[in-house]
Amino acid sequence: MRNTQPRFTRTAKATGLIAGTALMLTACGGDNGDGDAGGDDDLTQIDLQLQWLPQGQFAGYFAAVEQGFFEEEGLEVNIIESGGDIVPQDALAGGDVDYAIAWVPKVLETLEATGAELTNVAQTFQDSGTVQVAWADSDIDGVEDFEGQRIGSWGFGNEWEIFAAMAEYDLDSTTVDIITQSFDMNAFLEGDIDAAQAMTYNEYAMLLQAEDPETGELYTEDDFTVIEYEETGGAMLQDAIWADTERLESDEEYAEDTVAFLRAVIRGWAWAAENPEEAADITIEAGSGWDQPHELWMVHETNRLIWPAEDGFGVIDEAAWDETVEAAMSATNEEGAQPITEEPDDSAWTNEYIEQALADLEDEDLDLTGENWEPLDLSFDEEVEFEG
Repeated sequence: MRNTQPRFTRTAKATGLIAGTALMLTACGGDNGDGDAGGDDDLTQIDLQLQWLPQGQFAGYFAAVEQGFFEEEGLEVNIIESGGDIVPQDALAGGDVDYAIAWVPKVLETLEATGAELTNVAQTFQDSGTVQVAWADSDIDGVEDFEGQRIGSWGFGNEWEIFAAMAEYDLDSTTVDIITQSFDMNAFLEGDIDAAQAMTYNEYAMLLQAEDPETGELYTEDDFTVIEYEETGGAMLQDAIWADTERLESDEEYAEDTVAFLRAVIRGWAWAAENPEEAADITIEAGSGWDQPHELWMVHETNRLIWPAEDGFGVIDEAAWDETVEAAMSATNEEGAQPITEEPDDSAWTNEYIEQALADLEDEDLDLTGENWEPLDLSFDEEVEFEG
């Protein structure tokens, strides 16, 4: 067991919401775009529900606010954080917000369980950012070694890639001991988990910013075995922008606002790709709680999941959608439960609105596919300190 006490603890906290270009202290309730909430009466009020706290994972949305892209589209957008206390798709289905950011398998699970009708109108992440991390000197080299091991997961639907990957390898999911992780890597570092769940843009960076007590130096990539679900057959589509299906079909203004909203989002993420340091500063100002090196890593790795987008930002690849559905239907957890048992309705996704938004931006000087995006060479030289 490696006895170490890393200096990071990621805890949910109440921060202000970004609205227009001002920092607001409280969230406006969803007003369904009628413009009656506070603020500029000439701007349509929009509530966007995040899946988690302010951080680089959502840099493009915060950038769209700070750079005035939403305002230029006639929108005043309130960004509402979660921290685990709000389920984005539930907030959207309940009419509390206008749009929500959520992983595809989590929403599909909700749609089948509740009969709610939501539509994926833009697939922000083109690849899965989930990995499972083991010690390099352990006997875990890949998913095929999961049986009989203590496998970490946050739960809340984050575990389905684990079981989809195990199904791909025809492994017995009842043999794994699923350990519920906190949203840090402490249990793994203390030896309580054999393979911990991590996002490339967050928890993996925590490991690289933790000190090895045996050497007094920071851990390096050589200390870990990183199993990428994108390479296992268990990968599923993650961050996507979801809208209310019925409103899209019956409310012309909402449908038009959706295209306008997506135009601003595209510009926000394109700006974050070109200006990662400034995007990191924006999310820090929004209340991420991370230091700048960690937040820059997060923005950069998020950009890696978005770009390149061969058909344009947010366009849903039908093959990737079908693979996600297939993986979700094959995943069976240690208790025999599945996220979904049948294919979702055709209304669960559409490229209509994102393709219109992209077409509207064709004449602007924007890299809509990420063709010119280049990865950064980043590393850490000190432990991370969370100031939340």
